[in-house]
Amino acid sequence: MDFLFGKRKTPQELLRQNQRALNKAMRELDRERQRLEMSEKKIIADIKKMAKMNQMDSVRVMAKDLVRTRQHVKKFVMMRANIQAVSLKVQTLKSQDAMAQAMKGVTTAMKRMNQQLNLPQIQKIMSEFEKQSEIMDMKEEMMDDAVNDAIGEGDEETESEQIVQQVLDELGIEMGGQLNNIPVADSSIGTSKEQQKQPQAAAAALSDVDADLQARLENLRRN
Repeated sequence: MDFLFGKRKTPQELLRQNQRALNKAMRELDRERQRLEMSEKKIIADIKKMAKMNQMDSVRVMAKDLVRTRQHVKKFVMMRANIQAVSLKVQTLKSQDAMAQAMKGVTTAMKRMNQQLNLPQIQKIMSEFEKQSEIMDMKEEMMDDAVNDAIGEGDEETESEQIVQQVLDELGIEMGGQLNNIPVADSSIGTSKEQQKQPQAAAAALSDVDADLQARLENLRRN
């Protein structure tokens, strides 16, 4: 049936169409009011002119025209105010329709999100998360205890080593004092007769070599 009666317009299109019609009507009323105001000024000028010419009958007739013109101007002003009020109502309807469409979209999105949410699965995930968090806390506490124990044993070993070193140092000082009191033995003690004869034999051999060299030098000089 759309091809016979035309496509049915949506409410948004109808609102825009009515808004355009109201704006056009206000523009026409403004133009008509301006025309009447110009006529009013012309009538006032003519009344003054006829009054100077003492044409009182014409003055009375033009005065009635002036009154009617002013009444028309007043009516146009009232009509424009009424049309403007209607235009504001149409604008309010457009705003309300836009808000309704936005709320409709938000409602649809919220409905889809609620359908996708699986509360039992979320509860299971949260329970598992809490369980794993507790396990992690327990492991961290155990690791801290182990580290503290290891650091404590190291301190005990260090302290024991210091005590042993202190005792050894004291003993070393006493032994050093005792060793200083021991007399040094003579280096000649314990030397054998063979050791005493070795330097004498070496000196004799050295003198024989010197004599041989001296003889060769004498032969070279003679030649």
